[in-house]
Amino acid sequence: MNIGDIVKVLVDSDTAAKAGQIKRQTANNSAMISGVASLKGALSTYQAALNKLNDKDSPSFLAFAATSGNDSLVSAKANNSAVPGSYLVEVDKLATSSRVASKVFSGADAPISEGTLEITQNGKVYKVEVGANATLQSVRDSINSALGKDGITANIINDGTGSRLVFGSTTTGKDSDISVAGIPELVIDNTNEMSGDAAGRIGALAIDAEVRIDGIAVTSKSNQLNSTVSGLSLELKAEGSKTTVTVGVNNEGLKKDVQTFVDAYNAVVKTVANLTSTGKDADGNTVLGPLTGDPATRALLASLRSELAVAQTGGGLTSLSQLGINTTKDGTLEFNDVKFSAALNDKKLGGEVQALFTKDDGVIARMNKAIEPFLQSGGTLDKRSDALNRSQRQLESQQEALDYRIESLTASLTKKYIAMDVAVGKLKAQGDSIASLFDALNAQAKKS
Repeated sequence: MNIGDIVKVLVDSDTAAKAGQIKRQTANNSAMISGVASLKGALSTYQAALNKLNDKDSPSFLAFAATSGNDSLVSAKANNSAVPGSYLVEVDKLATSSRVASKVFSGADAPISEGTLEITQNGKVYKVEVGANATLQSVRDSINSALGKDGITANIINDGTGSRLVFGSTTTGKDSDISVAGIPELVIDNTNEMSGDAAGRIGALAIDAEVRIDGIAVTSKSNQLNSTVSGLSLELKAEGSKTTVTVGVNNEGLKKDVQTFVDAYNAVVKTVANLTSTGKDADGNTVLGPLTGDPATRALLASLRSELAVAQTGGGLTSLSQLGINTTKDGTLEFNDVKFSAALNDKKLGGEVQALFTKDDGVIARMNKAIEPFLQSGGTLDKRSDALNRSQRQLESQQEALDYRIESLTASLTKKYIAMDVAVGKLKAQGDSIASLFDALNAQAKKS
């Protein structure tokens, strides 16, 4: 007998149903795990795009744009309160910061007395405690650790003959000069310029920026002028000749930012559509997406869509539809360029676009609020993933148990069929022996 084939057929008949069930459930579960991961990735990408559009340091949806005739002299940025026009800018002096240096020491490991180091700037005294067995280097490290957040830093410069502790600051403008006291060997008087081995300031005292805008003299403690011209920020970069800063409408920039929002939203909708799709294979069988019918996915999409329809109060721009943004039959957004241009050029709504998207109850804030329950740690998608992973582990345990049953049943049946085969072999041998005996008896009878 072909015992192996017989045992395999018997084992398969006993375990095939369970094996098929585990296989189907594992495939479905794996697909759902992958689907949830894809959905979470799409939402994370969408959130990142929203946060970039809502970046306070690099604002989007600006109705006006500023350009400088010489960016190496002056750079410019406009906000939504700017007025189109041009400004003649001439930088006479840049605002400078204070730099002072200690007396010369033998090296970075030179010992420094214990005490309280007092660093004074703009009338404010910053204190740094210097412990026992301190060195020039450890004092430097203590200053940077304690005062780095205040814009005051220190470093050691060796000129080949010795080392100095040099103080610098990000604060600019007149009267922002640094002076140091408290520890005798580190006293620095900023009224004296550094000379020889003595301590003192490096170069001139700190000064204010001096600039002329359309012939009007302006002074500033900073090289960043944020309120000098309404709606315009100027960064002074170099002293030099005149340049012109021009402010104009930013229709193309606004269009680009709005299109970025539309594209980011549509990417999420398309991902959800793929994950929840229903189709047919080549044989006409129905094929379901990994998250088809999933209630959490439906809830997410409904939440996002509902936020698109919210009308804001105040101002002339209250909804996305006024900018030519409408929902299509498949749930994606379409962006009507003609209607958008009319909103900006005819209705003059460009100055309100930023508020529509970025204010505290704007489109971006509401979208972030809608997706947060799904993306947050321990949120809806995390719980869904955890449940699916538990199911996966249970299926793996069931498969292990089934594998053990297959192995045990195979061994048991093989043993029984081998024993049966041996017994049949013995009976056959006995039968052959008896048949031979009768044949011999018959032959002998014929001879007699």
